[in-house]
Amino acid sequence: MEMLHYDFMLRAFCAGGIIALLASVLGVYLMLRRQALMADMLSHVSLAGIAGGAYFHVNPTLTGFLVVILGAVAVEYIRRSYKTYSEISVAIIMVGGLSVAVMLMSLNQSINKGFSSYLFGSVVAVNQTELLLMLFVAVVGGACFYWLRRPLYHIAFDEETAAASGVPVRRISLLFSVLTGMIVAAAMPIVGVLLVSSLIILPASLATRLARSFTATVVLAMAVGLIGVFSGLAASYQLSTPPGGTIAFVLLVCLLAGIGVKKMALRLAKSTGHVMAKEKGWEVEG
Repeated sequence: MEMLHYDFMLRAFCAGGIIALLASVLGVYLMLRRQALMADMLSHVSLAGIAGGAYFHVNPTLTGFLVVILGAVAVEYIRRSYKTYSEISVAIIMVGGLSVAVMLMSLNQSINKGFSSYLFGSVVAVNQTELLLMLFVAVVGGACFYWLRRPLYHIAFDEETAAASGVPVRRISLLFSVLTGMIVAAAMPIVGVLLVSSLIILPASLATRLARSFTATVVLAMAVGLIGVFSGLAASYQLSTPPGGTIAFVLLVCLLAGIGVKKMALRLAKSTGHVMAKEKGWEVEG
């Protein structure tokens, strides 16, 4: 394939594949914990770090990474303070991050010029620092998801029962929040701040509808994530469209197609069951 002859496309496929696998697994846990909006919130908080890095002439990627982790930790502590209304933590941190970002951008108008790549992603322009950061997050995230798969599974469904079973819920939840921030920060160069939640939530959304077990859900989400990222990159190259938006659109099409196929299969199975029942002389209700 012609596009694979270019170094920037090879880096794009490598970076996209790494993040697709991590983000898809993270999305499954976030959905089970009813925290689907957390990824979107942290991506907006990262704007404060990016704007701060640009304002103080520090690498925006690194400052955005650090601010996202701090935001993830803050979310966990605020969530503990509002146990009954845990979703409030998302709103509080998002408002704080966006307000700081807007203030820093207003102080230096030149910051606005380079913000489009952060807002919408520019995976074909992934540099060496960003790729190394993704590899680091992949190693840490893969290790955490493997070694903590059972505690995370129990916490995702019921924190109180997990705590009663001896699981250190607070520490693992804090680690999970930090890991979420790391993956969100690493995924931003792929699809950008405004679309990062699509890479995390859409594959998991489809997998939870189609798979029958937790393991199958995780594997299917990873497969959908890879297909979406690779297909999106290829389509972006051929159509000369923004990579982030194209990847998000492909994932959305996969989700809608998967839901549609499942509904058709259920209707076909139902109609087939009615026909078989009539042929055998059984009474069919409804």
